[in-house]
Amino acid sequence: MALAALLGTSASALAAGGDLGQMQKQATNWTAISMFAMFVLGTLYITKWAASRTRSASDFYTAGGGITGFQNGLAIAGDYMSAASFLGISAAVMAAGYDGLIYSIGFLVGWPVITFLMAERLRNLGKFTFADVAAFRFKQTPVRMFAASGTLVVVAFYLIAQMVGAGQLIKLLFGLEYWVAVVIVGSLMMVYVLFGGMTATTWVQIIKACLLLGGASFMALSVLWHFGFSPEAMFAGAVKIKTDLAMKDGKTAEVAASIGQSIMGPGNFVKDPVSAISFGMALMFGTAGLPHILMRFFTVPSAKEARKSVMWATSWIGYFYLLTFIIGFGAITFVLTNPQFTDAKGALIGGGNMAAIHLANAVGGNVFLGFISAVAFATILAVVAGLTLSGASAVSHDIYATVIKKGDADSASELRVSKITTIALGIVAVVLGIAFEKQNIAFMVSLAFAIAASANFPVLFMSVLWKGCTTRGAVIGGFMGLVSSVGLTIVSPSVWEATLGYPAGSAPFPYTSPCLFSMTIGFVGIWLFSVLDKSARAKVDKHGFLAQQVRSETGIGAAGASGH
Repeated sequence: MALAALLGTSASALAAGGDLGQMQKQATNWTAISMFAMFVLGTLYITKWAASRTRSASDFYTAGGGITGFQNGLAIAGDYMSAASFLGISAAVMAAGYDGLIYSIGFLVGWPVITFLMAERLRNLGKFTFADVAAFRFKQTPVRMFAASGTLVVVAFYLIAQMVGAGQLIKLLFGLEYWVAVVIVGSLMMVYVLFGGMTATTWVQIIKACLLLGGASFMALSVLWHFGFSPEAMFAGAVKIKTDLAMKDGKTAEVAASIGQSIMGPGNFVKDPVSAISFGMALMFGTAGLPHILMRFFTVPSAKEARKSVMWATSWIGYFYLLTFIIGFGAITFVLTNPQFTDAKGALIGGGNMAAIHLANAVGGNVFLGFISAVAFATILAVVAGLTLSGASAVSHDIYATVIKKGDADSASELRVSKITTIALGIVAVVLGIAFEKQNIAFMVSLAFAIAASANFPVLFMSVLWKGCTTRGAVIGGFMGLVSSVGLTIVSPSVWEATLGYPAGSAPFPYTSPCLFSMTIGFVGIWLFSVLDKSARAKVDKHGFLAQQVRSETGIGAAGASGH
């Protein structure tokens, strides 16, 4: 779903992952509904259990810091393996072959950045949100206002994309009306977050990650079993089918053979080097700035467990993305030539993103289709819950408790503001999800990554690793990255032409991903305004670096307050 816009494809190619509103409602799939009901009942029980353990703001935001590294690694993987990854990457592999692996790895390479630069320091410096880290030695009010702004913008675009994806998936699979599906997702999300907080959200994500990894493993093994566990035979079969389909479309034998072979080589997606670099930067550094991912490092009891959780998350996510590669090639061989899954024109029923769903039906019948449908829905639900929690914490902890109440807010009032924000975010997500039904919402996920890489990551990176960084530099540079990433994306082809409907070639900004430019603007802005800052506050900011460095590297004092 997210992939088409992320990769900078044309408006016509975007349709595969874009205007999901054109999908037709299918007959009700009672197997899928019953399995989904079992998942919902199970997770509601977890929420009831978690609610009994959620007594303070610390319990609500970070599960009291009592999640182990292994559990947190699974939960991070659950947060990261969204429906856009599961459905979008497998669909991209089916459409373009080898290139899908390049971009699935792109999502993975952000984790070493987090492992070596962020995880330990985040756990030692922070308390509830990444703003705790960014504001450690700076003036609290301006830095937290920026951090909350960056968090809410990223969460909003991520949230809308997930809500629309959920609505269209359920419309297709369960036979419900689109708006009903969106309301159901929004309501369940609010229940999980309101009553269970981070404890419930963590366990929902762990369960969902296990189900998704299990389901994807079964699909991949079923495909490989069909080819005698020979990847070479699978690739050869896929090339033959692509060649045969090209011949069927009237291509000459030579051209058809070339089309078939093209799925085993790069260059089918991003042909422009600038867009490729920009997109790669968004994926690498955007991961290290996603608020709902960063928030997970405060749920573990120590920096050692934080490192362990990143190691486990990287293992699960890497394994999952390899599975999506096999699933994508399996879709070529099992789905593309099966009239049960294609229409009269040879296009997939329900759109290109349904490749993995149709493959589930092909290898496991209606029961496995029901299972994968429920897991895909649960995937969206878990990601949405994590996003909502990070947005609610930005308002209640960063703005209300620290800025408005100057750090004097009691736990109960902070928790109350967080729950009010959760309801507000849930309502906004439902309304926008319904409003964007027929829009190409894929660009919102790429915008979330680009914003995170251009605004949140530079401020985190410079505040923790550069002594000369000042409050003025961090805030002005951060806002420059935030505004430029949003602005450049709006005037890029993926929004200007594909979404707003302007003619091809008219976009003022020629590249689909703005990250190469907006991230540079963010870093340069932080450096320039820090160097030019000669205020008395700048001296305080620089003086506090040593204390911050000692705590970030050693963890001394990490159990105390998160700021000065």
